[in-house]
Amino acid sequence: MTGLVDALLIAAVAALVIVRQFRASRIGAGERWWLAPAVLTVVALREPALIDAHHRTESVLLLGAELLIGVATGAAWAWTTRIWAEPDGTVWSKGTRASAVVWVAGIALRIALFALGAGLGVKQDTSALLLALAITLLVRGGILTWRARSSRPTPEQSPAYGDTVSRPAWKEHV
Repeated sequence: MTGLVDALLIAAVAALVIVRQFRASRIGAGERWWLAPAVLTVVALREPALIDAHHRTESVLLLGAELLIGVATGAAWAWTTRIWAEPDGTVWSKGTRASAVVWVAGIALRIALFALGAGLGVKQDTSALLLALAITLLVRGGILTWRARSSRPTPEQSPAYGDTVSRPAWKEHV
């Protein structure tokens, strides 16, 4: 893929994810939350320019830092997301102001990392950014799914079959 197509893909995915995080959305038990990160990972790893051949050490360090920022952003994003369970057992999530701060901080750190790489003369491709975005979404999805499972009512809290049926009082026969 060309750099322009990668940049547009990154912008589209980020915009979609950012807009959706501020609307209440249902967290389903059987959802494939890992699918988008898997697709982004495949697209990122298909590019041969993930590491600059002329600056291997610097490039690997920058990639490692990018991935660490992705993990930290995904975890912070997941932990700043509000989760609640409805009486019917459905679990919902919605981003908070703190989630927006996490996104701004993550973007600022990635810009700083890109500037550092440019200052070192490292040729940087968008595949590292795609991979970091995939890691961010994967970590966030995993933590949200885990948090959603712990938010669902346990079987002891759930009504049993027939609990809503009123029973007549027992009368003693003599």
